[in-house]
Amino acid sequence: MMKVRKWLALSLALVMCMVLVVGCSGEKAASNEKVLVYGSGDYSSINPALYEHGEINSLIFSGLTAHDKDNKIIPGLAKSWEYDKTTNTYTFHLRDGVKWHDGQSFSAEDVKFTLDTIMNPANASEIASNYEDITKIEVVDNSTVKISLKAPNVAMLDYLTIGILPQHLLDGKDIATDGFNQNPIGTGPYKMESWDKGQSITLVKNKDFYVKEPQIDKIIFKIVEDTKARALQLKSGELDLAQVTPQDAAQFDNNKDFTVNDMKTSDYRGIMYNFNNPLFKENRELPNALSYAIDRQAIVDSVLLGQGYVAYSPLQAGEYNNPDMEKFAYNPTKAKQELEKAGWKLGSDGIYAKNGTKLSFTITCKEGDQVRLDMANICAQQLKAIGVDMKPVVQSKIDWDNQYAYLIGWGSPFDPDDHTYKVFGTGKGNNYSAYSNAKVDALLQKARETDVKADRLKYYKEFQVELTKDMPYTFIAYIDAIYVAKPTVKGITPETILGHHGVGIFWNVYDWTIE
Repeated sequence: MMKVRKWLALSLALVMCMVLVVGCSGEKAASNEKVLVYGSGDYSSINPALYEHGEINSLIFSGLTAHDKDNKIIPGLAKSWEYDKTTNTYTFHLRDGVKWHDGQSFSAEDVKFTLDTIMNPANASEIASNYEDITKIEVVDNSTVKISLKAPNVAMLDYLTIGILPQHLLDGKDIATDGFNQNPIGTGPYKMESWDKGQSITLVKNKDFYVKEPQIDKIIFKIVEDTKARALQLKSGELDLAQVTPQDAAQFDNNKDFTVNDMKTSDYRGIMYNFNNPLFKENRELPNALSYAIDRQAIVDSVLLGQGYVAYSPLQAGEYNNPDMEKFAYNPTKAKQELEKAGWKLGSDGIYAKNGTKLSFTITCKEGDQVRLDMANICAQQLKAIGVDMKPVVQSKIDWDNQYAYLIGWGSPFDPDDHTYKVFGTGKGNNYSAYSNAKVDALLQKARETDVKADRLKYYKEFQVELTKDMPYTFIAYIDAIYVAKPTVKGITPETILGHHGVGIFWNVYDWTIE
């Protein structure tokens, strides 16, 4: 009996040692895992064919082409291509051996399926107008696809950075409602592991990514909508990387525990007027007149703390800018003169009115964006000073058709066709203001359908002049994207010019590491 007890005790001790060893090795493995926690906005659907916005798209999906740190086109899923000028046809040669995250093989059929999906009006893709020049998509074989255009369109290579979708998972499905949008499968450097709604999205590295195996094992998109909360969570160590406001960034300056990346963008802010609304539909003089009442430099100084600059054009950040256009410099006297010239009269309450209609409206700001709200509040003060009653309101969901105005943001570091044709063209996917100007439409069409740079420069400069005659927005400011990171996060290229919402920082995420 004694021997049995000794044997049991010895066995139990051995088992305990094994548990401890396994436990210790497991803890070691966990401690060696490189995890990046990123402060992110929320998502309801992830599908690059339907929704342009979203930093996460570039991690899960890959396009035929890609961008480098200077926003130049480089090969993506296509290893090479040729362009036939006589037929306006691109022939793309795809990489061999690329796999979807579920292990299935990627092929030219997936490319055709994706572009057909985007171009199908029934899917109401907000980026469909980018691909309007495509007349034919031909699958030559599994690794070759031809894309024909009705005219030259040098922006097409930029638009083909769009993430390609897997035909085998979506063919015949309702693309807008399918569960794929909550469990996306791509060919990108990271793949979906889990999605805790409203809390976090966890991605794990794709060891078979066609460029190279990423060095960071896991990236967690922690949902932190409020910009001030992101700053607090950076300081508490809950986040490793997040974009913050200029006011919040100041607390990280000269702090060795953080790296502050002040990155330039092509991202502007402005007051978008809704021309579906009778106030602006029947009084088209208002956007031009009100634009003189906004002191943009004061906003850059007070809201952005100088980390941005005054805006007057949607193409101001690139080489297609027209520096000779009307810039609507701050001139409240001229603003009042323009209003009165159009029949507005200052009432006893200090607010202008016309034909019984007061010059009173709301401007909507999306919940959680403190910079836009601060800008809207200052604009409201400046407009009040000339006799205009504008009140900011904060909404979690935007009713584009029925609001008065919105504190909008747009801008692209890529081809000038991007964020102009689809934003200001009549009836295009991102024209949320219902703006319509036949001359603007014609100039944007001509500009996108020529590959002669001198002609494009001419058309885009004329386009900007036409906008000043019939303003869709009151442009306010271009803003820097300020990303605060732990100094252990390596690989960010602070010289890269980012896009709308500061998107683009993850362009080379497969090279990032955590030391």
